[in-house]
Amino acid sequence: MGSIFQKPPTGGFAVKLRQMFADFLPSSVVEIHDAAAIALLQRTQRRVVPMPCQQSATVCSCEIATAYAYSAPAPSLASDAAPILLLHGFDSSLLEFRRLLPWLVGNHEIWVIDLLGAGFTEHVPSLTINPQNIRRHLLSVLESWITQPVTLVGASLGGAVAIDFALHHPNWVRSLVLIDSVGFSGGFPIGQFLPNSLIDLGVDWLYFRKHAALNAALTLPLVDPTLIDALRCSLLHQEMLGWKAAIASFTQSGGYINLAERITEIPHPTLILWGEGDDVLGTADATQFKQAISSSQLIWIPQARHVPHFEQPPVVATHLLTFSREIGR
Repeated sequence: MGSIFQKPPTGGFAVKLRQMFADFLPSSVVEIHDAAAIALLQRTQRRVVPMPCQQSATVCSCEIATAYAYSAPAPSLASDAAPILLLHGFDSSLLEFRRLLPWLVGNHEIWVIDLLGAGFTEHVPSLTINPQNIRRHLLSVLESWITQPVTLVGASLGGAVAIDFALHHPNWVRSLVLIDSVGFSGGFPIGQFLPNSLIDLGVDWLYFRKHAALNAALTLPLVDPTLIDALRCSLLHQEMLGWKAAIASFTQSGGYINLAERITEIPHPTLILWGEGDDVLGTADATQFKQAISSSQLIWIPQARHVPHFEQPPVVATHLLTFSREIGR
């Protein structure tokens, strides 16, 4: 059984498989066998979003081919239910929600997008990848596509994006859901001061360590095929043109280094979901978020680490949908 994960498809079969997916996706997409990943990738599209951008002192207009997947709500759903918009974490893509989405579909209007400079969204070399431009891009998505306030769900770095957006554009957000969120920690303040050569070395290491893990897994005779698929899903967006430059640009921006001091200003109802065994940010930040956001509730996700939406998707979905229904009343 494991052998099908060791050799990519070839010949006519490979061509037929490639035709199942959008042409902007990397060719290695055909090596993924996970059913949930394939279903999401087949629904993934790109649409151009016009957005204002600023280079030095000049304000200009950019067009960004933005990757997204969309699911319409069930016809019986109440019209006042807010759309749910999912934002992925650092060096990731919309694929990180592949296990969660099936538990949400039909209950709400669901959008999942790849952020500016990330995932399968087009990279524009002249555009700096920083919190300001990420926020401008996200606002353009809401204004152009969704056209109403949303329940904004951010995982890890996506949580920092969601917080930053909610603080700057509160009228576009009905509520927040933060999943093991960056905000109090997880920023990159030192990135502003590192030389380009050192940043490039760090990005190369980010690429190498995941590929090394995949290559090591492929050599093991009894490796769980789901592990290999998980690694391939986590690597797919790294094959996109401009991935390395985008990661370097964001690192040089320092990321969301000034966010912590403003978290107490969040006015929206907020659900904090946190893996009991978070092995990336730890667990202290969860309590900090709960104390800082006046209208918030904290729910611990058992048997989960930093990505509970991947490790315990039905549990996360239940809490998310319950919270959304309560906010909609």
